[in-house]
Amino acid sequence: MYSIIVVPGPGMEPAGQQRLAPGRTLRFGREGGAGDLLIPHTGISRAAGEIVADGTHWLLSNFSRTATYVVENPEGAGEHLKIAPGRLGAPVPFEFSRLVLPAGSDLITLDVWAPRHDYADRDQASAAGGEPTLLAFPLDRSKRYFRVLTALCEPRLRVSPHAPTPTADQIVERLRPIWPAVNRAAVQWNIDYLAVKLRIKPGPDSAAPGPRLAGKKDSLVSLALRFDLVREEDLGTLEADPSGPER
Repeated sequence: MYSIIVVPGPGMEPAGQQRLAPGRTLRFGREGGAGDLLIPHTGISRAAGEIVADGTHWLLSNFSRTATYVVENPEGAGEHLKIAPGRLGAPVPFEFSRLVLPAGSDLITLDVWAPRHDYADRDQASAAGGEPTLLAFPLDRSKRYFRVLTALCEPRLRVSPHAPTPTADQIVERLRPIWPAVNRAAVQWNIDYLAVKLRIKPGPDSAAPGPRLAGKKDSLVSLALRFDLVREEDLGTLEADPSGPER
């Protein structure tokens, strides 16, 4: 069974997807032998590195003496790993990764997928009984505050992990078709409510006097995407009819 899929970038040989079973290795660089991924760029080392399939994730080795490789998580909030020169067998946990190789004045990229998942048996895990575990971030997806949070995260889920966070006015325009009475004050109220609910800032009863929290929307987006509080499938809530109180 294949566990890792490597999608080469333009001009790389072989051009088709490279499917790796657990334990298999794919070397890449400017030169190589049969089965290696060739990247014909003078800024790439002859033997640049290798990818090893290891069950549900993959390992990356950087054979370069000078270049740091970056592995981005396009589905995360700017998450990335830096693989230093000479590092061997660095584990990459992302389901979808973009490997970025500096090459002179260019950046060479290739995509790596780890679609295989292993999960614990939920029935077995809950067989011990006892008190239920408290949720770290209890969110009600039927509430308007969740639609505001989803609208905040939408650009990074749809466009790019580095997309700018929308302004309150942009969120108003995005939500108006499903929430006709929305206005800037209501959006800002929900953002403040989320900041307290998700423990980004203390509640009004416990808040000490001091400067206002800067980057509140960015902090909400980073937390929501890091812990999968908002996922791509939640974008459908932006098209549904609103229900529940304005929270």
